[in-house]
Amino acid sequence: MKNNLKVERAIHDMTQADLAEKIGVSRQSINAMEKNKYVPSTVLALKIAKLFKKPVEDIFILEEDD
Repeated sequence: MKNNLKVERAIHDMTQADLAEKIGVSRQSINAMEKNKYVPSTVLALKIAKLFKKPVEDIFILEEDD
């Protein structure tokens, strides 16, 4: 699963630590998501989408091999 977290953070002028604090996870979790090493839970994906005011599908992209 790909994602646009880094792009969305840049648009909103947020650091990984800023985003992590707002959604209640560690900065390392954000880093792992951005590197596609960690797939967030549905609840976490929804929190991120709500924060950025975008549909989940605009932030997290399901690939054919997922």
